[in-house]
Amino acid sequence: MILRLFTRKGRDSVADSTPVWLVVGLGNPGPSYAGHRHNVGYLVVDELAQRMGAPFRSHKSGRAEVVEGRLGAPGTPGPRVVLMKARSYMNESGGPVKQLATFYKVPPERIVAVHDELDIPFDTMRVKVGGGDNGHNGLRSMRSSLGTGDFARVRVGIGRPPGRQDVADFVLSSYSSSEKKILPFQVDKAADAVESLVTDGLERTQQSFNS
Repeated sequence: MILRLFTRKGRDSVADSTPVWLVVGLGNPGPSYAGHRHNVGYLVVDELAQRMGAPFRSHKSGRAEVVEGRLGAPGTPGPRVVLMKARSYMNESGGPVKQLATFYKVPPERIVAVHDELDIPFDTMRVKVGGGDNGHNGLRSMRSSLGTGDFARVRVGIGRPPGRQDVADFVLSSYSSSEKKILPFQVDKAADAVESLVTDGLERTQQSFNS
């Protein structure tokens, strides 16, 4: 599947009525958080941006970095996608998400949150729409700002902490050396799931990716 950039002119054109999807990679900004389990959402949208061949740039709101693009083969119009990484910390990410959803006129049903999930084993994933926050501060903030939790989630498994390790310490720590060998494949698969979700729909994506 090929992701192509779309121009601001194309996005604002009245003739181009293709719906826009907002894909939110949840994480914490800054290099000190970059390799943490809690930042796997950032890794997935980074992979999608790399497939687009475009870097993230600052949105004029100043509260997020974005990449704008289009899914589908060249010459075949497909879903338009905005990849997003908030510049705020995880527990305040809902505000920037709401701001960009308003700017791009994206309803909750076309928002995809990509995030870490404690209750799913590492190297597995689930795709769903709606549901609880399960203690995830990023999801809680999005729900509060959007006024609903009925958006899609690509839940990337990180598993539970070993022994008695504190959950907060676990999610804000780096992957183990053995996990780091597998992580690129997990990120690549999650990026594939995002593409499938916006092009093929929820049911087909769940059949293909809910391991």
